[in-house]
Amino acid sequence: MKFNFDEIIPRRNTNCVKWDGSSDPDMLPMWVADMDFRTAPAIVETLRKRVEHGIFGYTHVPDEYYEAVIDWQSRRHGLHVEKEWFIYTSGVVPAISAIIKAMTEPGDKVIIQTPVYNCFFSSIRNNSCEIVSNPLVYANHTYRMDFEDLERKASDPRAKVLILCNPHNPAGRVWKREELERLGEICIRHGVFVISDEIHCELVYPGHRHIPFASLSEEFLMHSSTCISATKAFNIAGLQLANILTADKEIRRRIDRAININEVCDVNPFGVIGTIAAYNEGEEWLEQLISYLEGNYRFMQQFCKENLPEFPLNVLEGTYLVWMDCTPLHIPSEELEEKLKEEAKLWLNAGAMYGKDGDNFMRWNIACPRARLEDGLNRFLSFVKRHKA
Repeated sequence: MKFNFDEIIPRRNTNCVKWDGSSDPDMLPMWVADMDFRTAPAIVETLRKRVEHGIFGYTHVPDEYYEAVIDWQSRRHGLHVEKEWFIYTSGVVPAISAIIKAMTEPGDKVIIQTPVYNCFFSSIRNNSCEIVSNPLVYANHTYRMDFEDLERKASDPRAKVLILCNPHNPAGRVWKREELERLGEICIRHGVFVISDEIHCELVYPGHRHIPFASLSEEFLMHSSTCISATKAFNIAGLQLANILTADKEIRRRIDRAININEVCDVNPFGVIGTIAAYNEGEEWLEQLISYLEGNYRFMQQFCKENLPEFPLNVLEGTYLVWMDCTPLHIPSEELEEKLKEEAKLWLNAGAMYGKDGDNFMRWNIACPRARLEDGLNRFLSFVKRHKA
């Protein structure tokens, strides 16, 4: 079946964070990380049937759910998972916050690799821990890990946890086996527990492969928790369901306790059946989505090569989030975000929200019909021309 990702689907006036975040009807939002595509028809049909039932009480998570996730992780990523390892919650951010609560005491240090997803910062602060940045090294329009710096920071006795983002948001990296192995060896050597945020793991482009951190060795498995969800890949974030996979029984008990303290242990029926449908019936849709997203990235590359050569894009290995170097404008990213909204009616994410290392960058969400992407690029180009003039 051929799916139409070029279809323009109006989202304004649907209580949509992305589109109704501004009252300006001319605003083009390319910021928050959800997609402007209708999700896989199998998911829509499953939800439609459930709505027709008409009763939406508390839900039980059936064996079919665990089987769908376990089979998907094994088949797509080579990760063996047991049903007993699951703790489900309403999203990956609450999952990360609960794991930090379980694995730290107030005043402990949590390492992140900046620039990185902004909610990591709040999850650490909300647990009264100290943020420690292990900045990624930017060169040749991509990033690499600084293992020497990581070794120094992990050796601090107060460093208890590292949050790994793989694939990385916003850098677009899909970390290689040797990079993950070296990171894991450093963390284990110094007793630093790894939280692996793998929410974008399905969104990986040809030539790259997602490798789950926990799949690399028994030791890595037992010294980590993996956070996964179908929400990013299948555009069902509003269904709010994520899984924490933890093999160590005692650590899992501590995380479960933290989940219950935070009272984020219940999920809704639509998230459960939507996830089952995604993993059991959505693979063909996903493959076509990835192909379309890669086409969007290639389109953006060519547009920038021809019209904006001084604004290089990061090499995109995974996710649908493009990291653009906007240094030539000499405008701090937070100020640039506001200027673009005001003058170009274009809403991008300021790089500074992902750490001070990102201040010369803007993050584009290219998960939209190509015509909409072209509109955004033309708005940005017109803005740049006016500022040059």
